[in-house]
Amino acid sequence: MNIKTSGLKNTDYKQAIEKLKSKKNAIILAHYYQTNDIQDIADFVGDSLALAQWASRTQADVIVLCGVHFMGETAKILCPEKRVFIPDSDAGCSLADSCPVDQFEAFLAQYPNHTVISYVNTSAAIKALTDVVVTSTNAYQIVESFPKSMPIIFGPDRNLGNYINSITGRNMVLWDGACHVHEQFSIERILELKKTYPQASVLAHPECKSALLKFADHIGSTSSLLKFAVTSPAKAFIVATESGILHEMQKQCPDKLFIPAPPNDSTCACNECSFMRLNTMEKLYRCLRDETPEIIVDETVRQKAEKPIRRMLEISNRLGL
Repeated sequence: MNIKTSGLKNTDYKQAIEKLKSKKNAIILAHYYQTNDIQDIADFVGDSLALAQWASRTQADVIVLCGVHFMGETAKILCPEKRVFIPDSDAGCSLADSCPVDQFEAFLAQYPNHTVISYVNTSAAIKALTDVVVTSTNAYQIVESFPKSMPIIFGPDRNLGNYINSITGRNMVLWDGACHVHEQFSIERILELKKTYPQASVLAHPECKSALLKFADHIGSTSSLLKFAVTSPAKAFIVATESGILHEMQKQCPDKLFIPAPPNDSTCACNECSFMRLNTMEKLYRCLRDETPEIIVDETVRQKAEKPIRRMLEISNRLGL
């Protein structure tokens, strides 16, 4: 999306955004994969589960979700009475895009009497076809809350689904989707880093390929990787997820070394989500000022999609997640 310059200096954006927030009773929610400046100005920074939990209980009239489109949809589904915006309407998600609703609906028809569990990285339309939504924080616990004998379809991330199958002994039917960021990590380059930093712990998101997960020291959601880094006695970490999380890791652990796991592209030292990085401080400012782009969800779809999200939140709250 092409945007003319606002005339503001970079140092002025924070002050201008704070004034607009106060004027409009707005709250800024940001994912850990946002740029450092957006994370620093946000009222709350978290992973997908935390952002959904925060959106569901905020008293703000306006929510600006600095993340990708499905995250804005989730906030709108949970808060239909509020106005929800994202800084850039083109901030999509390769994983969500890998699961078109018509194809997924046809896929479900092949497996009648299956419980449908969908990862939060999906469109509102996919959630509307789902029995319960999960995030990487709670996927294991929610799957395990169902009887072992219950047939389950899990989508759209095949890597997360394979990981859950491997640690639960289940045989969930998996949709064949993936995240372009987590698919691109180079095992060879990570192993080279291990030679340079032999004491470094490898932290990996379960959206990574199974071959990488086999030599990770800790596997978990973005928030889980952060918590492990904070509590671990290790002083160096190779982090296999979107590199935006390193900002919060470094803030909480200034005495530790965090090394982004590199992708297969030999010219890159870290792995960034091109969609997440579409959001900028200028776009955030303009979004608040002009109240656009706004997230709109069809009400019929919203009502259907809300049920599996609420079910996820209820289970997560019950389990203390």
